[in-house]
Amino acid sequence: MGNHRDAAPESSGAVATSDQHREGSFPDPGLPHHRPRLTDVDPKAAKKAEHRVSWLFVLSMLGSLLFFVGFFGVRVDGDIYDVMDPDPTARLRLQNLLLGLGISFAMFGIGVGIVQWARSLMPDHEMVEMRHEISAEPDRAEAQEIVETIIEESGVKRRPLLRNTLIGAVILAPLTFVTLFRELGPINPGVLKQTLWGEGVRLVRDPSGTPIRAADVTIGSAYHVLPENILGISHQDGYLEEKAKAVVLLMRMKPEEMHVSKGREDWNVDGIVAYSKVCTHVGCPIALYEQRTHHLLCPCHQSTFDASHECEVIFGPAAHALPQLPIRVNAEGYLEARSDFHEPVGPAYWERGKQKKEMASEA
Repeated sequence: MGNHRDAAPESSGAVATSDQHREGSFPDPGLPHHRPRLTDVDPKAAKKAEHRVSWLFVLSMLGSLLFFVGFFGVRVDGDIYDVMDPDPTARLRLQNLLLGLGISFAMFGIGVGIVQWARSLMPDHEMVEMRHEISAEPDRAEAQEIVETIIEESGVKRRPLLRNTLIGAVILAPLTFVTLFRELGPINPGVLKQTLWGEGVRLVRDPSGTPIRAADVTIGSAYHVLPENILGISHQDGYLEEKAKAVVLLMRMKPEEMHVSKGREDWNVDGIVAYSKVCTHVGCPIALYEQRTHHLLCPCHQSTFDASHECEVIFGPAAHALPQLPIRVNAEGYLEARSDFHEPVGPAYWERGKQKKEMASEA
């Protein structure tokens, strides 16, 4: 036992000193011995690996071309809901199959090809780099040197087959997603300015199509509503497109719980209000209504709107309030629209502010 009378751990032997650590420490084993791969010692194996990776990049390009064939070459004409004519449905299934296989092969070829390139052809020597002080000019020169080393060791310069096939695959694969993004919404966003709603158009239940009397709407109830004139539109004539713009959620609350802004005093009927169901974030349908708090919740990204405050956003990523549909009661006691929406429905886009001002000036 050490001497503890002076309370000095150095003299007690209970705590090891740094000198003792150095004496009993393990020596630095260094880096493991590098084992060369078959492609490092056999030029024929390296050539085979190069061809294998190139074929994977070619597979990616063929997948992209297959996607374009399905997207532009397969036309889906006719009514896909007509059970007597299965041809449009068969074409739609073929198109979806080609689109899915095309994107899958495009991504698979690039991903697996790059991994195989790194595992079989790129240098695999382990390196140790000591830390140094941060400075601008030396770091910039060192970064440039690292980039040049990567280009040299990757074999891009001395393997033109790999380089050219990789460039082709990288150019074609992103174009598939650009093509899909183009179809996510209308090319002309002005179509969102007008819906089937208009003066005198009655509100009907979805999907039964029966009109709604104001006396039948009780406090706390909610209805999924469509314009009555949509019932005469077929799927081939754009039923789904018109429904996506015109769908409305009808609710009733106590008039004293509502906060109505100037100019909207006659947009409700004794606490009955109608708002667009299309979320202003990315266009998901809103269908969750909390009776006690008067909150509307979007199930996609949890954007929350307060129906008692004209559906303003109180939580979530939505950019603006839900558009309100002005309504009234006709002589027969049924609910009908006073006009169309006074602002574009759906999520925000570049021209929305300009088009909202145009609609306000036209009203």
